[in-house]
Amino acid sequence: MRNLLNFLIKYNYWFLFLLLEVASFILLFRFNHYQQSVYFTSANGIAGKVYEISGSITSYFHLKKVNEDLLDRNLWLEQRLSYLENVLKAKGMDSTRLYSLDRLNPTDYRIFKANVIKNSLNRADNYITLDRGTADSIRPEMGVVDANGVVGIVYKTSSHYSLVIPLLNSKSSISCKIVGSEYFGYLKWEGGNSRFAYLKDLPRHAEFNLGDTVVTSGYSTVFPEGVMIGTVDDMSDSHDGLSYLLKIKLATDFGKVSNVRVISRNGQAEQWALESRAEE
Repeated sequence: MRNLLNFLIKYNYWFLFLLLEVASFILLFRFNHYQQSVYFTSANGIAGKVYEISGSITSYFHLKKVNEDLLDRNLWLEQRLSYLENVLKAKGMDSTRLYSLDRLNPTDYRIFKANVIKNSLNRADNYITLDRGTADSIRPEMGVVDANGVVGIVYKTSSHYSLVIPLLNSKSSISCKIVGSEYFGYLKWEGGNSRFAYLKDLPRHAEFNLGDTVVTSGYSTVFPEGVMIGTVDDMSDSHDGLSYLLKIKLATDFGKVSNVRVISRNGQAEQWALESRAEE
């Protein structure tokens, strides 16, 4: 204790100098808008680089699992392709017609590649950071998907980074429907398990079965119709008893989401502006 006191007394002027320096910087950046903007710009740039490096390291250690998922996906696609080719031969149809239905029309949509550099799972409002921004033509209100299904919607952007509201966020609300049915509801995450969310407001007279596929409805400016969301895992009545509450097993595993695609629909901004004026 005596040595500590002697040390503090001996170098007290250095500690006083550091304290005054910290106080002066706090006052400088807090009450001067220019210095404040420079500080936040630099801080965000440094934080973005740190997240990018961290995300790259994390992605490297998940390569084995990603490769396994790709192999499983390729196997499923090969089986599906074989089945569809047999159906086409039986019906005498041209295979190129069917294949074109599986692709988004390039005149209607543009797709951008991006990588996840920051992710969270255990909060009420989780966010995902991507390594692409306005310099790469990414804008708010664009849809984000991975190889398995819907990931979320772009929320905010900077020049080189984007912040995404994923399905695992209390603010997320995705319009979706069950394949084979035109009735639609909206998907909400209730917290807890990152593999499950709930489809709400599905009418009581809608028909479905456990295991049915849930996809986007297309009734929004963000996602086209038919993008995979998950499968029906369980069902119950809503709190008011007027609709179904379906437990959905999400197709996207947010614990290992890495490579994503950002979807931009041509004419999206015009439609959004028109609908916004109608709500005023």
